Amino acid sequence: MKVLFTNTALVLLGLGAMLSSCSKPQQSQKTGLKYNDRTNGGYVRYRQTHPSPGPGLIPIEGGTFVLGGSADQDVNYEYNNIRRRVTVPSFYMDETEVSNQDWLDYLHWIAITFPDDREYYYNAIPDTLVWRKPLSYNEPYVDNYLRHPAFQDYPVVGITWDQIQDYCTWRTDRTNENILREGGQLVTWKDASKKGAPAVASTTPFNTDLYLNNQIQGPGIDGKKMPKDLSPARAAGGTATAAKGGPRRPVRLEDGVLKSGYRLPSEAEWEYAALALAGNTQFENINDGKIYPWNGLGVRSPNRRTRGLILANFKRGAGDNAGVGGGLNDKADITAPVRSYPPNDFGLYNMAGNVNEWVADTYRQTSFEDVDDFNPFRGNEYTNKRLADPAKGLYAKDKYGRPIKDPAKSDKKLKYSELIAQQQGQAAPAVNGAAAPPANGAVTPVNPIAGKPFKADLRGYGDTLNTALYGTTSLVSDHSKVYKGGSWNDMAYWLNPATRRFMNQDDASAEIGFRCAMTMVGAPEINSNGKQYFPVKKAKNYKGR
Repeated sequence: MKVLFTNTALVLLGLGAMLSSCSKPQQSQKTGLKYNDRTNGGYVRYRQTHPSPGPGLIPIEGGTFVLGGSADQDVNYEYNNIRRRVTVPSFYMDETEVSNQDWLDYLHWIAITFPDDREYYYNAIPDTLVWRKPLSYNEPYVDNYLRHPAFQDYPVVGITWDQIQDYCTWRTDRTNENILREGGQLVTWKDASKKGAPAVASTTPFNTDLYLNNQIQGPGIDGKKMPKDLSPARAAGGTATAAKGGPRRPVRLEDGVLKSGYRLPSEAEWEYAALALAGNTQFENINDGKIYPWNGLGVRSPNRRTRGLILANFKRGAGDNAGVGGGLNDKADITAPVRSYPPNDFGLYNMAGNVNEWVADTYRQTSFEDVDDFNPFRGNEYTNKRLADPAKGLYAKDKYGRPIKDPAKSDKKLKYSELIAQQQGQAAPAVNGAAAPPANGAVTPVNPIAGKPFKADLRGYGDTLNTALYGTTSLVSDHSKVYKGGSWNDMAYWLNPATRRFMNQDDASAEIGFRCAMTMVGAPEINSNGKQYFPVKKAKNYKGR
C-alpha cells in the first residue's frame, strides 16, 4: 500500500510540474521578451509542428542511393544514366498516378468557376487524339477514355508537361482552400452556399500566394475561427475584422496549417521512390539490390497464392499486350486502374508499367554527371512575383486570380531600391558613384565565341552561349523534359527505374501520365519508433535578477 501511495504521489508531482511548466509563458532565448503577449507588441511563437502530407500523398523517407545504379544494361547505347551516388531528402509522393476522375475534377472546377471562358477549359482538356494511329482502330478511346465511367480509375493520358504545371497550382489552391474552409478560417462551404451569400464560384478564386500576402480577406471571406491577432497594428498581416475575443487575422505560413504545394517529382526523387530500397535496408545495410520496384530478377510473382502472375502492366513481346484469351497475363490491354498490382515497399502503385510518368527535370544526356549530389535537379527557372503596388507589397494578378511571375534577374536578394526600380522597369540607382547595370537584363556586347549576343544569366537558363547547340544541332532543348517508368506499350527493359527518355514539354502521348509530389518540411525521419537517437533538449526560460 505504501509503495502504491508513493508511486501515485510521484505521478501527481510529475503532472503538477508539467502543468506549472505549461502555464509559464514562453520567452525569447535571446532577449527575454515573452511570446504571445499582446501587451509587449505581440511577438508570436508558433506551435512547432511536423505537418501531415496533403491528400493522396504518402511519406517517402529520403537517403543516399546510386542514381542510375539499378540499370544493368544500356540497350540504346545512349550513356545517359551514368551511375552517381546522391542524397534525396525526404518528401511526399502520390500513392497512385493521377486518374481520369482526378482530371475531371479539375475540368469541373474550371467550368463552374469560369463558365464563360471557353479558352481556359479548352486548354486544360487532355489531347485525346493521342489514341489515333494511322493503321489501327483506336477511335473508341478518343471519345471514351477520358470521360466514360468505365475508365474513371485509369490514369489520365494525353496531358502535356505544361498542363501539369497548371494542374499542380490548382490542386495546391483547392487543397489549402478546403483546409481553411473546413477549419473555419475562411467562410465554410455551407455558409458560402446559403441563400443570399456570395456564391463560391462567382468570387475571386482562392490562391495560396495571394492569401498569404493578405490579399484575400474581408467581410464575406473571413471565417469565424480565424487566429487571434496579438498585434493588430502590424502593417502587414492584420485585419480589421472584429470578432468575439478580439481582432483576428488570416492564417500565416508560420501557423503550419497550409500545405507547401503540389509539384512534379524530380527525376532523382522519382527513381529513388520507384526503387524503394528502404524495404531491403537494415542498419544502413542494403541486403539486396533491385532492377525493378519489386525484388528479384523476374517480372512474375513468386508468392504461393499469386505465383506466376505478372507484377506490372507492360508489353510482354511483339504483338502481345494482353496474353491469351481465357488467361490474360497482366489483366490489361491498354492501361489498368491506378491501384492495380502490388505496391512497392514505399506503398506506391505502378512505379513500373501502366503509364510512363513525367518528372520535373529538363533532359540532358550528362545530367547525372553535372547535377549536385544533394537533391539533384536540372531545370531551375527562378521567378519573382510581380508587384502591382510596391508601396503596399501587393502582387499583380492575372485574370484567373493567380500572381504574375517574372523570370528572376539576380541570384541574390536585391536592395529595396533596386527591387522597386526593377519592378517599375527603371534603371537601378548608382552605387558609390559607379554606373548602374542596365535595367531588365539588357543584352551585353557580342561574344565572339558564341558568334551572337551573349546574355549573362546566373540561372543558366537564358545563357545564349550555353544553349547554342541545343535545339539547333540536336533534338534536345530546354523544352525537353524527362519521363520514366515504362508503359503498357513498352517492353520490360523500360520498367527499370534508372531508364530515362524525353519528350517536348508541349507534346503528349497515350503512354505518358504523371503523379505529384510535395516537399517535406522539418525532420527527415518518418518513423523513429525503436530507433536510437539523441533527444533534442528544450531551452530554459530566462530568469533575471
